Amino acid sequence: MAQAEHDDDASAILLTTNAQLAHDVAAEVSRQAESLPRRATAEKSLARYGAALVVNDLDNACEIVNQLAPEHLQIVTHDDEAVAAKIRHAGAIFFGSYTPEVVGDYFAGPNHVLPTAGASRFSSALGVYDFVKRTTMLRYSREALRRSANKVATLAKAEGLDAHARSVAIRLDYVGD
Repeated sequence: MAQAEHDDDASAILLTTNAQLAHDVAAEVSRQAESLPRRATAEKSLARYGAALVVNDLDNACEIVNQLAPEHLQIVTHDDEAVAAKIRHAGAIFFGSYTPEVVGDYFAGPNHVLPTAGASRFSSALGVYDFVKRTTMLRYSREALRRSANKVATLAKAEGLDAHARSVAIRLDYVGD
């Protein structure tokens, strides 16, 4: 419910191996929604992007999590750390029944700005480096460029960027394939 009340596009999904738990949680969500001030938002969010899914096992659950790449992931199992070790894509992971995502949002977490809409596949939580301008600096010697020229040119040509490939070849009087 805490996630669903954010906005109409919020996603709240339960993955469980226990069909009775899925049923009980769905009933409790309906009951909680009745008295929620942001009821309309939460109900619309849940209708569009909410689910209680029963999976075969925790490995299957981890596969689904990695496909969804959630902003927040709460793991409540007998071995939370072992399950978390199988997660490659999540903005933040919360362990156990006593670590709701709201604790991370407001009190114990590094921040409340996490990658949404599956962006945790390629992005991390907002951090100090997002506010620091960094400049990459490179220096190659002629010999270093000579050693990597063919590989650089091959990659450039594979992208259809012949001028990129030529920029290496011209510097070395190199004639590529």
